[in-house]
Amino acid sequence: MTLKIHVDDSAPPYEQVRAQISEQARSGVLPVGHRLPTVRGLAQELGLAANTVAKAYRALEADGVIETRGRNGTFVAAAGSAAEREAAAAARGYAERARRLGLDEDAALAAVRDALRAAYGA
Repeated sequence: MTLKIHVDDSAPPYEQVRAQISEQARSGVLPVGHRLPTVRGLAQELGLAANTVAKAYRALEADGVIETRGRNGTFVAAAGSAAEREAAAAARGYAERARRLGLDEDAALAAVRDALRAAYGA
């Protein structure tokens, strides 16, 4: 994730952070599930006050662009309909469980393909 704050810009710094993260999430530069830096970490990286970054994160969360998962961090949220968001959450849960079970990516994907074939009758 690359953000640049322009002090001569008419937009306040929190809005610049909000707009850049939103655009990168929308364009796919920041994929769904990507973990964002902590508020303090990003503030330090950009030379901003932590409250400035926190304000941008709150606005992004209100817009549904990011989601905070408590102590686990802040992540790019699934865009689109509620069904798509729910599917993305289920996929994240499956991926985490498959990894805990020791499956490699190919085995995890094969299991998903088999389940989809069975569900859709293909």
